[in-house]
Amino acid sequence: MKKIDHIGIVVKSIENALNLYKNLLELEITGEEILEDRGLKVAFIKVGDTRIELLEPLHENSEISGFLAKKGEGMHHIAYTVKNVSEMITKAKEFGLKPLSDEPKDGAHNTKVVFLHPKTTNGVLVELVEHK
Repeated sequence: MKKIDHIGIVVKSIENALNLYKNLLELEITGEEILEDRGLKVAFIKVGDTRIELLEPLHENSEISGFLAKKGEGMHHIAYTVKNVSEMITKAKEFGLKPLSDEPKDGAHNTKVVFLHPKTTNGVLVELVEHK
């Protein structure tokens, strides 16, 4: 089943960002997780049939630190659910799209993920997500 899995938003502090999502909008936080190997703290917030993923860097070498320094807080990516992320990497290359890695990476909540370069996806960083 293909659907929008989540929308990723980079923040300086998840705790501060929850003032909007949890307190004002009264949305449900469905989980928080530390991804040490990627230098991230993430929180997922349920919004209807999809989710918002808040991404906070754990340190200056985090994979999102450069984004935060250059662009500030804001939308980072849109993620789509796919059945097999490895197959999608191959297909993406066949269609002239550029995966940011040749192999899927471990994502939050026991997923496998790959990102597609925004220069090949109309200026939007696209994440493909396979749920195990």
